Amino acid sequence: MALRFTSHCCSALFGIGFLVAAYAAVAQEAPLAEASHEHHQHGGSSPSKAKKSKPPSEKKKKAPAHEHKHSGQHGTPAAANHSSHSGAPHDHGDAMKGFLGPYPMNREASGTSWQPDASPDEGVHATIGDWMVMWHALINGVYDNQGGPRGDQRAFTSGMVMGMAQRQLGDGTLGFRAMLSPDPFMGPRGYPLLFAAGETADGRTLLVDRQHPHDLFMELAGTYSYSLSAKSSVFIYAGLPGEPALGPPAFMHRTSGMDNPEAPISHHWLDSTHITFGVVTVGAVVDTWKIDGSAFRGREPDQHRFDIEAPRLDSFSARLSWNPVRELSAQVSWGRIHSPEQLEPDVDEDRITASLIYTQPFGDNNLWSTTFAWGRKMMRPGDTLDAFLLESALILQKRYTLFLRTERIDAHELLHDLPGIDPGLAHASFPVFKLSVGGIYDIPLSDHVKFGVGGLVSKYGVPDGLTPFYGSDPTSYMLFIRLKVS
Repeated sequence: MALRFTSHCCSALFGIGFLVAAYAAVAQEAPLAEASHEHHQHGGSSPSKAKKSKPPSEKKKKAPAHEHKHSGQHGTPAAANHSSHSGAPHDHGDAMKGFLGPYPMNREASGTSWQPDASPDEGVHATIGDWMVMWHALINGVYDNQGGPRGDQRAFTSGMVMGMAQRQLGDGTLGFRAMLSPDPFMGPRGYPLLFAAGETADGRTLLVDRQHPHDLFMELAGTYSYSLSAKSSVFIYAGLPGEPALGPPAFMHRTSGMDNPEAPISHHWLDSTHITFGVVTVGAVVDTWKIDGSAFRGREPDQHRFDIEAPRLDSFSARLSWNPVRELSAQVSWGRIHSPEQLEPDVDEDRITASLIYTQPFGDNNLWSTTFAWGRKMMRPGDTLDAFLLESALILQKRYTLFLRTERIDAHELLHDLPGIDPGLAHASFPVFKLSVGGIYDIPLSDHVKFGVGGLVSKYGVPDGLTPFYGSDPTSYMLFIRLKVS
């Protein structure tokens, strides 16, 4: 109890203080330090070297303001671009390097995962002395109606508030990231979502046909990367919580899926480890390649959504990522996860994932992004279960967004809670298909704030073995509004 209380308080102060500092930087007019222009040149040279190599006549003048706006990806750990064309698309030649290596910041997504270099970057950016900070917020208000005999309806709030800080330290980059979620306030049972299963609301019963709420603290992490050359680096990442090197970017950070307020039912095959209480990752970047490996706590978060759980490094993963061109990012990863489910402590899991993300800007403020991913869970002991996901988003003029997501999973443990159910049926797996389509229209309220209105409809392919329980056509829908600060 003492550990939980102390960790909770310390992490709360860290996260809240982190976001307050970011907000204060935006609200005040602090001049840019001369060093902040010289510290962050593409390629990672140290501050001392930058100053010595530049005669006084060529030193840059102080910028009159420190705030920068970038459009695109939310939740991405990104630094501000201090060039005079703030807000313009980033090219390899003038882009700030990322947290983990000397490449465009747009390449970085959740944890240490990569996305295409052509991905948009979003956040309110500022500098405080040698530090660059960014913050972002997205809050959804959702009405959810899941159809069929096992459906339910619920109004809830979801989203995230995140901040980051970065500075040069010698020939390396030091960074801190914090991300908080309002999900715990929706209650321990989360929201209705047909065919989703995982985690628990009370420590005794598996959540079935519901999406569990995420923890208040989604990420409290630090990074340090050391540049070996203009195209290579080594790095370390640690989080409590954080995200290990396993799977594609988490669904709320993928450009193809971030505007969809509904969690994928393939979540526990692909990216359920994105909130892990205890993770240390080390890796290396060589040009367009990255290899990273993690030691982390295998147990998924428990039903106490406001605390910080004790860290433990009992599981392992490795991932290879490749960005051959600006528009494409690929990864393959493997993990050995110790006792992930609280209600099945004697079952371990081996997980394999592979994914491709393609993002293509076109025209004036238009973007198309698509993700294909496959995940395999090999239960030890137990079955081998697969999931496939294809999702895509078309963003026009930064106002109109159309999105779709189609999934096929080997759904299991859906019927175990029914009284008198045959044990064989209770633990059987069934191939379930799902297609969701929807859209959102954003109304700019100010330079940094947008209000959106949207909706989606979901259709299912229900196998014969499940139709007596779910019906043959449990069509579902969501209506939502959102407030986005970026």
